[in-house]
Amino acid sequence: MLLATQTSRRKFLLSSLIALPAMGIAVKGLSAAAAAELAAPSLEGYKPTFFSPVEWTLILAACDRLIPADGRGPGALETNVPIFIDQQLAGDLGSEVYLQGPFDVNAPSTLGYQLPYTIQQIYQKGIAGFDAWCQKTYGEHFALLELSKRDAALKKLQGGEVDFTATGETALKGTLFFSELLNHTRQGWLADPIYGGNKGMKAWIAIGFPGARASYLEWVAQHNVPYPLGPVSLTGQRG
Repeated sequence: MLLATQTSRRKFLLSSLIALPAMGIAVKGLSAAAAAELAAPSLEGYKPTFFSPVEWTLILAACDRLIPADGRGPGALETNVPIFIDQQLAGDLGSEVYLQGPFDVNAPSTLGYQLPYTIQQIYQKGIAGFDAWCQKTYGEHFALLELSKRDAALKKLQGGEVDFTATGETALKGTLFFSELLNHTRQGWLADPIYGGNKGMKAWIAIGFPGARASYLEWVAQHNVPYPLGPVSLTGQRG
């Protein structure tokens, strides 16, 4: 009970700090972007809701290579992308999908979703199959591979060269698992921070996106002109 009270108090204080700049009140030594950074959970201390510890380790390593921190912008780990994926899979995104057969796993993509699996199951089976393939191919878990081998393994997963049959999986293809992981990684990087990713609105700041500002019509027609105002999140955080 005490822990819950302390957590609620911390959230209240941080929310208050974030709101002050929006009201024109400066907090000495703390910018709005810094306040938004403090409000976001720490990736190091985060306890996944959906992923097991082994699955979480692979997700961290994969996201780090899909959007690396290479100096051109914040990486997936800097922006809490794995937290976004975990929270989305623990909610409706992971479990709510129409699963009425019959299914034809070899049908063309124009016929829509053809798997008897929820998104949660795609991740669980995909992670198990991919890590088993890495151990067979490289003699090591994906998360323990050197960076060049991680990149090579992900390219083979994307290209359909990773076989999941070693774990008894015949319906799920590596290309589909990679597509889901890449799409959710992108979404976590670009989404509003309210959904768990884009910590501190770093991605929006990097690309000059205004976020949820009520009006920025005067800038729409000004091509090749940097947007001068920072982004605003759905909760009123300012970057």
